[in-house]
Amino acid sequence: MEEQETQQTIRMKRTVRSHRPFKPYQLPRFRLTLVCEEGSGARSAEPIQTSAGACTLLRPCFDGLDREQFLVCGLDAKHRVIGINIVSIGSLTLAIVHPREVFKALILMNAAAFICAHNHPSSDPNPSQEDRVLTQRLRQGAKLLGITLLDHLVLGEGSYYSFADQGWPAT
Repeated sequence: MEEQETQQTIRMKRTVRSHRPFKPYQLPRFRLTLVCEEGSGARSAEPIQTSAGACTLLRPCFDGLDREQFLVCGLDAKHRVIGINIVSIGSLTLAIVHPREVFKALILMNAAAFICAHNHPSSDPNPSQEDRVLTQRLRQGAKLLGITLLDHLVLGEGSYYSFADQGWPAT
């Protein structure tokens, strides 16, 4: 008797179907936006034409810092400033920068070109070997993405180093 009940229960379980409708795999959807901070000023009407002009524009972003900071300045097709993004804030002697983080902001702001800059709290603007390697990687990524890297500036106290003015690292 028990065996019949067990077989009947198994048959019933097999015939019971779920009434939930079939849904294809649902992947999360994301929306990325770039937000302009209040009081950050208006777009620059004047294009950046020289490393000295870029340095003058970007130096206030580094005033009073006691550690390295790396930022990118996104430019439109006429080299006017679209926006500035702080990519990394580091320590006294280094800021960790990955090209992925550099290009993320540039793509979101629809930049045609960019200038990257960082400071040396030691006041010596001469680039380190790591600065040279990063610049080379950024140039390669920029070429691949079609976003022109115009310059990489290293700012010291009262002076700066321009990779573009110095002929870039050898490729």
